[in-house]
Amino acid sequence: MNRIEKFFGLKSEAKLRYLDGEFEVAAPGDFVRCAVTGQMIPLTDLKYWSVDAQEAYATAEASLKRYLETHPVGQQD
Repeated sequence: MNRIEKFFGLKSEAKLRYLDGEFEVAAPGDFVRCAVTGQMIPLTDLKYWSVDAQEAYATAEASLKRYLETHPVGQQD
């Protein structure tokens, strides 16, 4: 986080519990971090997460990347 963000932008990282189709705020904040890229995701823009891994993702591509990392081809659930 740079100085400008500190004073004018996103201030604190939230802690969330990811559920099916929604999330619960465990500790209030303005953003969460993408588990793949480390990018800050404002809570108002959060669209992608994993209930099983309890992780947030900045994009659908990041979500798919993590899924493929944790579910190799040929692995059965």
